[in-house]
Amino acid sequence: MQINMNKKAINRLKVILAEHSKTNKWLAEKLNKNETTISRWCTNEVQPSLETLIEISELLNIDVKELINSTLD
Repeated sequence: MQINMNKKAINRLKVILAEHSKTNKWLAEKLNKNETTISRWCTNEVQPSLETLIEISELLNIDVKELINSTLD
C-alpha cells in the first residue's frame, strides 16, 4: 500500500506553535527564514529538514518528536 504523502500531515508545527503562543513570524525571525516558508511547513505543503526540526525543538524547549506525527496511526 502506497501512502499519499501529499495528503498526510507529517509535522505538527502549526499545533506546537499555537500551544506555545508563537507565530509564524516569530519562528521565521528566529530561523532567519521567509514567513512563506514557515507557512508552507505549517500546512504540510513542504517539510523542514531534520536539522531545522531540531533547531525548532531547541527554540521551543521541546523534544523533536513532538514536532512529528506518528506513522503508526
